Amino acid sequence: MNPYEIIRGPLITEKGTIQKEANNQLTFEVDRKANRVEIKHAVEKVFNVRVEKVRTMQVKGKVKRVGRTLGKRRDWKKAIVTLAKGDNIEFFEGV
Repeated sequence: MNPYEIIRGPLITEKGTIQKEANNQLTFEVDRKANRVEIKHAVEKVFNVRVEKVRTMQVKGKVKRVGRTLGKRRDWKKAIVTLAKGDNIEFFEGV
């Protein structure tokens, strides 16, 4: 699988920012079929960094209501990637 298909994008949240500063961890939305090894190789190839550990979790889509009808958001997969000491990825430099 192409590394750019595995990594859908970064998740920029308040908790993610704290994890980045304290533990050098980044959070990504990834393809649901990708495993930890594929995610590790994709992050290393795309961002040119060393990855120490990858934790993954399945996130269930929320049930939302529009008027009378109920709908459901899609399920997705989240990966928390721990980078090696000295490596970092800057998504918003100078913002």
